Amino acid sequence: MINLTVTAASGDDLDLLVELNRQLIEDEKHDNPMNTEQLKERMKLFLEGEYRAYLFTESGEVKGYALVHHGRKPLYLRQFFICRDSRRQGYGRAAFPTLAAFLGRDRLDIDVLCWNERARSFWKSLGFKERSIHMRLEP
Repeated sequence: MINLTVTAASGDDLDLLVELNRQLIEDEKHDNPMNTEQLKERMKLFLEGEYRAYLFTESGEVKGYALVHHGRKPLYLRQFFICRDSRRQGYGRAAFPTLAAFLGRDRLDIDVLCWNERARSFWKSLGFKERSIHMRLEP
């Protein structure tokens, strides 16, 4: 049985958050060109602003993280990541409701990349509904 704990990340977790964010970008095949130092600076700015990061742990082992924008209503879940070696074992399905309860919220907004079918299916299975399509003109 999965027994996750959600804790608010601190400045001491910055390097861990950056590494997990780098893996997220890689895994979802995002076109973000930032290097590790740029990701670190961006994460630092997020955390100094209206964003808060949360770690998912089980028996002291980090299983993933979430980055939440607290300046939006409803709250905006910008990043949600389960570590590679913990995927397809129910950790994502356990982490999300644990996070929502920790935040005391039953409404959250997310963005999912249109080509990430597994993520789209995952979020739909948790009750999320598609509300808009974000489009971009590329040269």
